[in-house]
Amino acid sequence: MRGLDCKRLELDEIWGFIGKKMRHVKEGDDPTFGDVWTFCTIDAETKLVPSFHVSSKRDAENTNAFLNDLASRLNNRVQISTDAMNCYPEAIEFAFGREVDYAQIVKAYSSEDSGKYNPERKYSQPRINSSEKIWIMGTPNPKDVSTSYVERLNASTRLHVKRLNRLTLAFSKKLENFEAAVALNFASHNFVKTHRSLKMTPAMAAGVERNFWSYGDLVEAVS
Repeated sequence: MRGLDCKRLELDEIWGFIGKKMRHVKEGDDPTFGDVWTFCTIDAETKLVPSFHVSSKRDAENTNAFLNDLASRLNNRVQISTDAMNCYPEAIEFAFGREVDYAQIVKAYSSEDSGKYNPERKYSQPRINSSEKIWIMGTPNPKDVSTSYVERLNASTRLHVKRLNRLTLAFSKKLENFEAAVALNFASHNFVKTHRSLKMTPAMAAGVERNFWSYGDLVEAVS
């Protein structure tokens, strides 16, 4: 998808693992075993997912790769909202220059037992203690600074891609299988699934496609 006219994008990352969790990885294991991060973005208006990136590390190199791919698909200046991951500001400036309106929403979390929150915590959702909107560059509209849609996308992704569940025996044994499952999920989200509030697919709302697709159409398109 190229030449997209997205206006408000929300960015986030989803944690998962390949083969075994990072703390169980031993010397001699497959080098792809351990953490896997899925960078993703959603257009707040059309609910389109224009770009995603799968990586074993949530670092500057992979954040740059994700943002450069996203920027190459857009046709106009956008407003971007992210969490407080420190790689985002430099990567966004590198990909977009100063032609972007960007702000972060910083949330402070705690778990039910008041322990420190980490992405492997198994049982309960984190509790938000506070949130703050921070201007980074451009002139972002404060009322549109949010990561609610992308967080909802993450929840739906975990629901539909069982290998991303936190407590599961359906985890991927190979990175290639994980990447294929994530790609199929986002393609289905964009082209096949009708969004409840839009009454059409995100691809139709974004002007990428005029018609509803079946899963057969999706398989035919990539074969």
